[in-house]
Amino acid sequence: MSEKRLLIVAHAPSPNTQRLLDSVITGATSPDIAGVDIIAKRPFDATAEDVMQAQAIILGTTENLGYMSGALKDFFDRIYYPCLEEKQGTPYALYIRAGHDGTGTRRGVETIVTGLRWKAVQEPLIMRGDWQESFVEPCEELGMAMAAGLEAGII
Repeated sequence: MSEKRLLIVAHAPSPNTQRLLDSVITGATSPDIAGVDIIAKRPFDATAEDVMQAQAIILGTTENLGYMSGALKDFFDRIYYPCLEEKQGTPYALYIRAGHDGTGTRRGVETIVTGLRWKAVQEPLIMRGDWQESFVEPCEELGMAMAAGLEAGII
């Protein structure tokens, strides 16, 4: 295992949300970045051990009824207490595929990560409204920025 690991935990229930996840992974695995292991898991498959082994995390979710996906909430429910003390200060970034405005989704995730004492390294990326091709590139940039920041020791 490389000494630096980026964990991507993302709910991708549709072809479009899978494209967003794939673009995050593409950016994170850029050939320009070395020395960072990239692990991508569905929220139901990610464990507290995965979080414990990660030096940074990207969270991805859909907006479901004005909140995060049930899958991401389940992930938080399972990892919260096992990771609470040991993973304080973990850098994270969040992207949201929001059919509406994403406000409640952002607030829900931020409430939990505040409790975990994780550190946001950028403003959440919120893709609002109907699907647009322009959603893809910022996700790739997010993955690349997180992996590059981890490689450089900035985050």
